[in-house]
Amino acid sequence: MERQERRSRIVGNGDIEVSFEFFPPKTEKMEEALWSSIRRLAPLGPSFVSVTYGAGGSTRERTHTTVERLARETPLKPAAHLTCVNASRAEVDDVVRGYASVGVKHIVALRGDPPAGVGTRYTPHPEGYAQAADLVAGIKRIGGFEVSVGGYPEKHPESPNFDADIDFLKAKVDAGADRIITQFFFDNAHYLRFLERVRARGIWCPVLPGIVPIHNFKQVASFGAKTGTTMPAWLARRFEGLDEDQSTTHLVAAAVAAEQVLDLVDQGVRQFHFYTLNRADLVYAICHLLGLRAAQPAAERAA
Repeated sequence: MERQERRSRIVGNGDIEVSFEFFPPKTEKMEEALWSSIRRLAPLGPSFVSVTYGAGGSTRERTHTTVERLARETPLKPAAHLTCVNASRAEVDDVVRGYASVGVKHIVALRGDPPAGVGTRYTPHPEGYAQAADLVAGIKRIGGFEVSVGGYPEKHPESPNFDADIDFLKAKVDAGADRIITQFFFDNAHYLRFLERVRARGIWCPVLPGIVPIHNFKQVASFGAKTGTTMPAWLARRFEGLDEDQSTTHLVAAAVAAEQVLDLVDQGVRQFHFYTLNRADLVYAICHLLGLRAAQPAAERAA
C-alpha cells in the first residue's frame, strides 16, 4: 500500500517528460497512420519527437520530408536521425545545414546499420564519418544543434564487453552529445545497471530509457534478438497463444509496459522515450498512467 501511495504522488506531480519516435512512411496508407499517430500524441506535449533513418540510409529522403513537415506544420520539436552510412562528410554536413535552414535544431546522431541490415559487417564510407562520435563532433562544429546519441543497456552487439561499449559511449558524449537514448529493454535491471556504469565513467547527461510497447510479440522479439535485447522468459509466457488475438495482445502489452514504466518512476526516472512504431494507442494509454494529460479531451479533438 505504501508503494502504491508513493507511486500515485510521483505520477501525479507533473514532472514527467516524454519523447516519441516515429519512422518515415513507405506508402500512402502508412502516411495516414503516421500523421494520425502524431495528431493523437502531440497534445501530450512531448519534449521532442524523432524520425528514424533506415538501414544504410535507405529512408533518407522520406526522413527529411517527414522532419520538415513536422517543423513546418506542427508545434512539435522534431529531431532528425542521421547516420554515417553511405555518405561522405560533405554530404552529411549538407544535410545538417539543410535541417538548420528549415528550423530543425536537434539531431539524433548514430553510426547506423549496414546497408545489408542489422548483424552484417559495417564498413565506413571512405570519405565519411567513421563512427557516431565523429558525426557528433562534425555536427557540433557546424554549430547550433542539440545532439542525442544511442546507448545499449545490454551493450551493443558488436562491442566485445561492457567496458568497451561504455568507452564508445563516452567518446560520443565527450564529442558533445547532450543526451543518451537507450535501446529498448524489458528488464529494468539492465537499464539501472547501465546507468550505474555510465555515471561511474563520469557521464552525467540525461539517459532516457527507450520503451517499446509490444504490438506484435514475434516482430519485437526478432528485432530485439538482432540488437542484443534480452526477451525474458516470463515476458514470452505472457504472450503465449496470442499470435492471432490482437485485442488481447494489446491489453497484455499495455499492462506490461505500464508495469515497466511505473517501476522506473519508482526508481526515480522522470524522462521516457517511446518507440511508437507509428501507433499511438498503447503509448497514449501509458502516458495517461504516467500522469500526462492532453491539452484538450480526446473526444473534442476527434469532433
